Order: sequence, then C-alpha cells, then structure tokens
Amino acid sequence: MKINANFRALKESYLFSTVGAKFTAYQKAHPEKRVIKLSIGDVTRPLAPVVVSAMERAAREMGDAATFRGYGPDATCYAYEPLLEAVRARYARRGIALGSHEIFISDGAKSDLSNLLDLFSAENTVLVPDPVYPVYVDTNIMAGRRILYAAAVRENGFLPLPDAKVHADIVYICSPNNPTGAAYDRAGLQAWVDYAVREDAVILYDAAYEAFIEGGLPHSIFEIEGARECAIEICSFSKTAGFTGIRCGYTVIPDSLKREGVQLCKMFARRQSTKFNGVSYITQMGAAAAFSEEGERQILENIAYYKQNAAKIGAMLDAHGIYYTGGKHSPYIWMQCPKGMTSWEFFDALLERACVVGTPGSGFGKNGEGYFRITAFATKENTAEACRRMGDFLDSL
Repeated sequence: MKINANFRALKESYLFSTVGAKFTAYQKAHPEKRVIKLSIGDVTRPLAPVVVSAMERAAREMGDAATFRGYGPDATCYAYEPLLEAVRARYARRGIALGSHEIFISDGAKSDLSNLLDLFSAENTVLVPDPVYPVYVDTNIMAGRRILYAAAVRENGFLPLPDAKVHADIVYICSPNNPTGAAYDRAGLQAWVDYAVREDAVILYDAAYEAFIEGGLPHSIFEIEGARECAIEICSFSKTAGFTGIRCGYTVIPDSLKREGVQLCKMFARRQSTKFNGVSYITQMGAAAAFSEEGERQILENIAYYKQNAAKIGAMLDAHGIYYTGGKHSPYIWMQCPKGMTSWEFFDALLERACVVGTPGSGFGKNGEGYFRITAFATKENTAEACRRMGDFLDSL
C-alpha cells in the first residue's frame, strides 16, 4: 500500500492553523490580556433577518410530513429551484444570462476550488498569482501538478497580467484578491481571457468577495467578452451573506466551455452526482432569501458595516504613512510592514506589544514577504480598539 506522496511536499500546517496556534499559545500564557483577532476572514455580523425567517420556514417544512423533503432533485445536482432562480436573477441584473444546468450549488467556494480539479489531468500546468490564497497551491500540490507563479507586486498594483512567454493550462484569478484586496478592471480581465483563449487554458475565477466591489469594476468574469469559452466562476455566500457557519456557495460553468470536445459543465455534473449529495434544503432556502430584493438590501447593510471598518483601518495607516492596498473593494487591507520588518517579525511584535493578531504576508507566498493582511470582519468596537492599539504601536517604532 502506498500513500499519496504529494502530501510530503506540503507545508506541515495550513497558514491559518499556524496563526491560530500562535494566538492560542499567547492567550494561554497571558490570560489577563484581551487579544483582538484581525486575521482569519470570518464574519461577525449576524445573518440577515430575511435569511433567518426563510430558514425557520424551511425547518418547519422539514418537520411536517406533508412538506418534508429528503434528497434534493438529482437533475440539478441536488439544487432547489428557488436558489437556482435567485442566482440566475442576480446574474441577469448584470446582463448575464445563465441556464439552471450551468449553476452548481455547493457547501462553499473552498470546496469547489478543490472539487473542480477532478475535471483536469494532473499533467496540466497551473498558474497562480503570488501572493495567493493557499488553497490554490495546496490542492494542486496534493494532485502533483506543476505550479507556476505570476508575480503580484507593488509595481503592478498586485494585479499581474499575462506573460506571453508562459504557458499554463489552469489559471487562478481572485478578484477582489485575497490577500491583497486588489481588484481587476475590465481591461485586466480581458487580457487574461484573451490569454486563456490563445493558450486553450481554463480560468478558475474566484469571485468570493465580489459583493464588496463598488463603482464600475466588473463583478463577474462573464462580463468580459470571450469568458464563456474559457472560464469557470466560483462564488460564496460566506462573506456576501455571512454564511461562514452555514456553508453555501455556487459555481458557474457555461455550457459553451468545452475542452477536447467535452462540455465541462456535464463533466462536473457527473462528478457531483457521484461524490456529492447536495446542500441542505434549509440552507438553500436561506441562501435564496439572501438574493431576494429585501435580502440584498439587508446583506448590503452588513457589507457596508465591514467596509466602514476597512475605511477606519485605512485611515489609521494613512495617518502613519504606511503603504497598503485593499479596503475599498475588499474586506482585506494589505499593508507594508514598517521599518523593514519581515512578516513574522511584525506579527510577533504586534501580538506582544499591541495584542492584535493579523496574518503574515509571507504565508501567502514569496512576494508576500514584508507585507501583512488585516481583515475588516471584526466588530466596529474591536476594530476601533485595534486601530488605537496599532496606532500607538506604530508611533513607538
């Protein structure tokens, strides 16, 4: 018997597990201190009232023999029509027409970012930005794929563009980006779509934070000409509607996306029918309510709350002359570490002297060294207190 030896190439622990372990150890050693966590991207606002009401109704239906449901409809990979229609309507408001067969409901974007890899040979070459959300890299290391990196650096606004000399089969794009908070404009996304069409590549487009975008920037890769022939879009209710503890997401695979004469949406439907039994009816009804007219109004109120936190963090950094990206179109602020500190040096100093936890940029890749990610998902009160502490700490350097 042999194990999957590719796991030997992984780092010993997942980035956020390491951050969590350091936080726990410090809190245990200093129980008298209150540490504020601005590290993991977990929400703090409660579910929107319309979502709670929909889930309560669905739970009551499940408690009545006349309306009880078992497995969801297998013709739509166990997705219920109200949620499929809600997703279709959300895209239609942006001028994007989708069929129900092109939408796949899942338990979150993180799962589908991994599950989609079942469609592709391990011989394919993968291109990811650096710095990058670790899941993109680790899932491909597990499969033994060759991974290339597109440098996301201050000079290109942390938004790399295609290099014509580099060939890749699978391209990851996250916009707004995790960890940097940077968001592509239409020209940038068009360049990547043109590259994918030319190279016969497939873009895995992570749009988990699209609800934070403001102004005229694209919310979906399918707003870009040619994207339906080369892109898959992965979305999440986690940050959009506060579903981190509920678990629901959706992936869009256009029926016009084909490779070697095969529709990838049909491949994924076959994969899901074999390996997945769907998301609970109660969860799906809550998700559908989130995309109703009243639901969108309520979830945008929570997003505005987090964006106010981001603006407060940005103002504190501006006052101290610290370079950063993100915050405007994203819940993440990507700051340069002061005084030439490394990412982990800044992490340790900030924890010890300010009792604030963030995420070291080096954990997201080589180009993340010297940077630090802060989230805006804390409460308003904790964000204000963290800004005060960080400001005092920066003044002391």
